[in-house]
Amino acid sequence: MELDSLFFDDHDAVDVHERNLPHWRQEGKLYFVTWRQADSIPAAKREQWAQERAAFIAAHGDPAATRLGPELRRCYHQLFSERVHRWLDVGHGSCALRRPDVAGIVRAALHQFDGQRYRLGSFAIAGNHVHVLVAPVAGIALSRVLHSWKSYTAKAINTALGRSGTFWQAESHDHLVRSAAALYRIEAYIHAHEEQGALVERRDLL
Repeated sequence: MELDSLFFDDHDAVDVHERNLPHWRQEGKLYFVTWRQADSIPAAKREQWAQERAAFIAAHGDPAATRLGPELRRCYHQLFSERVHRWLDVGHGSCALRRPDVAGIVRAALHQFDGQRYRLGSFAIAGNHVHVLVAPVAGIALSRVLHSWKSYTAKAINTALGRSGTFWQAESHDHLVRSAAALYRIEAYIHAHEEQGALVERRDLL
């Protein structure tokens, strides 16, 4: 399979929906996904983020319903997606994923159905969050893949930690990878987490 076939296609149909975050879907495409522990961002920062995002939407339109131009899309990601990533890298909360056994649970889950339900790209399992490149196969929704990963690992991690209750934040951040240049930037970002002590696996999508 050609790598270009995994990138977002402006001419193909897009399924767009939103909960608290916008989610664009194209079958068989590559996504950069981030999900985090429920305690990884302080409530005050979450509220600030939500208020500022609401103001952006009021001024420029909802990214889940509007095809923003390149400049506005870049601005949106800088203000909201990239800021969340910076907050996560600070290491707030319990950072349970720093434990090798806990990180190992997540790593095993990511590999479980690689080549069957999805193609797994590079990933980083950091102290309180996970970054992963993944391309679900045709007929498999990204939401199904994420639900499988998060529900299984939450139960297994809670057992390992001797605790109960919510482990992961319910909604994940995801976006379609648009080009080879974007992919290389994302891979470099993921790989850089190794310097922060994250469990990083570098994988070739071809």
